[in-house]
Amino acid sequence: FAYLRRRDTLVCAHLIGQLTVGFRVLQHKIFLCCSPRHSLQCLLRKEACSLMHSQVCSLFPVKVSGYCVIFSLVFIIVPVAIGGTASGEPCVFPFLFQEKEYMECTTEGRGDGRLWCATTYNYNTDKKWGFCETEEQAEQRRLVEEAEEQYQDAIKMINSTNRRSQKKELYDRLLKVAEMGHAKAMEKVAYAMLFGDYLPQSIPQAKEIFEKLALEGSPKAQTALGFLYAAGLGVNSSQAKALVYYTFGALGGNLVAHMILGYRYWGGVGVPQSCESALTHYRLVANHVASDVSLTGGSAVQRIRLLDEVENPGSSSGMLEEDLIQYYQFLAEKGDVQAQVGLGQLHLHGGRGVEQNHQRAYEYFNQAANAGNTHAMAFLGKMYSEGSEYVPQNNDTALHYFKKAADLGNPVGQSGLGMAYLYGRGVPVNYDLALKYFQKAAEQGWVDGQLQLGTMYYNGIGVKRDYKQALKFFNLASQAGHILAFYNLAQMHATGTGVMRSCHTAVELFKNVCERGRWSERLMAAYGSFKEGDMDSALLQYLLLAEQGYEVAQSNVAFILDQSESIFNENESYPRALLHWTRAAAQGYTVARIKLGDYHFYGYGTDVDYETAVIHYRLASEQQHSAQAMFNLGYMHEKGLGIKQDIHLAKRFYDMAAEASPDAQVPVFLALCKLGLIYAQQYLQDLNLKELLSQVDLDQLLGPEWDLYLMTVIALLLGTVIAYRQRQHQAIPRAPPVPPRPPAQPEQPAGEPEEQ
Repeated sequence: FAYLRRRDTLVCAHLIGQLTVGFRVLQHKIFLCCSPRHSLQCLLRKEACSLMHSQVCSLFPVKVSGYCVIFSLVFIIVPVAIGGTASGEPCVFPFLFQEKEYMECTTEGRGDGRLWCATTYNYNTDKKWGFCETEEQAEQRRLVEEAEEQYQDAIKMINSTNRRSQKKELYDRLLKVAEMGHAKAMEKVAYAMLFGDYLPQSIPQAKEIFEKLALEGSPKAQTALGFLYAAGLGVNSSQAKALVYYTFGALGGNLVAHMILGYRYWGGVGVPQSCESALTHYRLVANHVASDVSLTGGSAVQRIRLLDEVENPGSSSGMLEEDLIQYYQFLAEKGDVQAQVGLGQLHLHGGRGVEQNHQRAYEYFNQAANAGNTHAMAFLGKMYSEGSEYVPQNNDTALHYFKKAADLGNPVGQSGLGMAYLYGRGVPVNYDLALKYFQKAAEQGWVDGQLQLGTMYYNGIGVKRDYKQALKFFNLASQAGHILAFYNLAQMHATGTGVMRSCHTAVELFKNVCERGRWSERLMAAYGSFKEGDMDSALLQYLLLAEQGYEVAQSNVAFILDQSESIFNENESYPRALLHWTRAAAQGYTVARIKLGDYHFYGYGTDVDYETAVIHYRLASEQQHSAQAMFNLGYMHEKGLGIKQDIHLAKRFYDMAAEASPDAQVPVFLALCKLGLIYAQQYLQDLNLKELLSQVDLDQLLGPEWDLYLMTVIALLLGTVIAYRQRQHQAIPRAPPVPPRPPAQPEQPAGEPEEQ
């Protein structure tokens, strides 16, 4: 056992393998005891052991003969009093000051804000005390507290505004806080520099900050460095280093790092494929995401494919145009109840280009509820039941709206009443009534009723536990896309509860839940950058989301690299695009599979390989029934590229393409016309017409004067045509001569007739 002086700190330490450290309880106090290896006899006197707080024993203890033994290096920091009446003596915790016990140094009783402690238990009687810090340390602590206060103020203002100009000013303020050494501000600023969010984009500066934070153990910074090494941004690409940083980030509790590792183990990206490892990481993230889901369902996740957006603007993105939103707002102001309810739901959940805004949602629902709309009443009940910054939580008000809607047969109100009786919100707990209202809501197809019925059957609440019924209702709720339904189904498949255990199915379901986490908001941020023409910012944001396993982000990364210049060299763009098309195709995206065929057909980012192109086209044709893939296979059969030339198989694939999609009918018609000409040419070549003509004797077939007969027939035909043309010319009447045009007249005034 050794006491080591380090400036003003008394350190109690031991070395691994030389000493074991144990704690034993004496009069409900924990004393540190040290003994030689293999001996549990406490060799120290009670006075020599420092009095410690009971939480010290939380370092993975092993109970041996009544001792709490820890086999790890342990450093116990005990502050030593500086100045005061007991300078140089160790602080004692807890100590009593003015009838209150303190477990750590305090500023109570002092006007200068310096931390102090007592060196005996009862300060009131002994008056033994000293400072826990020097004046320099106190000043440093005050600067840290000031930086924290400025950081919290800036974050609060950033979250409360949607104005881009104001956010830029606030990020400039964050930059100053980061310069004071505030770790969280540095993280925010570094990510803003990386993506070009409200600060000028600078990957080298972001990397420098991340490296500094990573050395201090920041999980966010470690995850960011993993991303930089994985994507080769500002550093040479290294999947090994990326894996190390991601692993450290995950060990530090970073959920994004866990999600990235889950995807990597699931797809075998840079690591051996392991479903169980993927399940471990995805389940941990899904637990956090599911715990954040509120009664209102949370914000919506908008997934926009840039390829669809460019080829069919506005048709498949699901985004509402500003003019359309204004039109609905106009209808709502004029008293259109359906428009009020629709806008209320849009603002409640967000999405489709509308930001989440509980105040606007409440206003629209209130207008519609006053007009007697039951849906609006039920959603008001949801908002009061959940509570928010604008709508205070109130069970009585929520119950009032739920009852009003349920009495009129509204399924949302019935489900809300069921929740009230299930959890005792404003009413006594009554499982029978909860079950009754959930069944009524589920019969009308309301997803919350289906989900809660599944939960009751799964846990045996108010009913006999029935996993088959639980599975049935969870499946119904999942068809409507409820995140908790996916989560519960994932748990059942992961544990084999009520179904045969399936790691693969569980991982896919957990992955779906994880992709609904708060980080999904970056999808819309990336899309906004793309619409503004900031391709570099959009590309980097989609790259991070692609690392997390978002298939739509992977295809968008590949699309940007395919279509425009980027931060990467021209020689790198196609290989990187090929990589992300490959990852998107592995997740079932048909267009990505066709793109892989195109890249191997034309040699983009790889060597020309017709056989590999055929494999990709065939997969897209057989698995996803893609008309484009069928057409391409028809063309390759026609030309004999990568497969044997076969005009009959080419026609078959062209016909299949026309049947698969109406859009393919015109190109298929043209291709079949061309194929017909090729077939005719081959037929004539196979027929050998020259040899056939040489064998025909016209003198024998038509007689010796066949040429005169032929000339006579041609002459008669020519005469007939000439006579017909002359008669047709005589039958057409001559048009009268055209009079000269009069000079232009000034325009007639409105309302006066023109002269004829």
